[in-house]
Amino acid sequence: MAQKEIFRRYHDDLTYYFGLTLGYNYSFLHIDKSANFLSSDTISRIEPGSSGGIAMGLMATARLTDHWQIRTNPSLIIGGSKYIAYTLTKSKAGEPLYQNQTLPSTIVSLPVQLKFNSDRIGNFRTYLLGGLKYDTDLSSNSSARNAEELVKLKRTDLGFELGMGFNFYLPFVTISPEIKISNGLSNIHQYDPTLKYSNVIDKIQSRMIVFSIHFED
Repeated sequence: MAQKEIFRRYHDDLTYYFGLTLGYNYSFLHIDKSANFLSSDTISRIEPGSSGGIAMGLMATARLTDHWQIRTNPSLIIGGSKYIAYTLTKSKAGEPLYQNQTLPSTIVSLPVQLKFNSDRIGNFRTYLLGGLKYDTDLSSNSSARNAEELVKLKRTDLGFELGMGFNFYLPFVTISPEIKISNGLSNIHQYDPTLKYSNVIDKIQSRMIVFSIHFED
């Protein structure tokens, strides 16, 4: 029986290498209600909604040891709009009792991650990763003029990421499918006590599950 050919045998010995990323993200919000919610006679329920978007990015990876690498993967995440659903106990004439506040989102994400790689088995390897990210939301409404129905989100966010992936070595490229959770640590809610949809919320934090495919040179 012929021995299986090993592709890109010395790739893991490279000091650094680059790649491209395509991905899909499932994003949603974690909400903590404020004390005003309990005393509100207008809003009876608040529920965050979720949405999907696509991600495109570049990748640079540097070798530290046989098993450890450091990686950065700056990405543009498009179409990850989220919403908050409100149920009103009473409303003005003509105003529906169910309100969805849509929060558009176009994010530039700058992560730095540490990777731990398993031993290579033929043309296959697994890895784990963890790191920090800094996000800038280009669609942030933080500078918008006040309106009663507005919920404002801050432009920047700091968070952490944890994930795992698989390297498949092909003759001219390494394809690496990956899944990770990406959670914000900052409170991105720009609280305004004068706005009825804002003053019932204390804290908003971003949550994201990301499915990616990396193409490494």
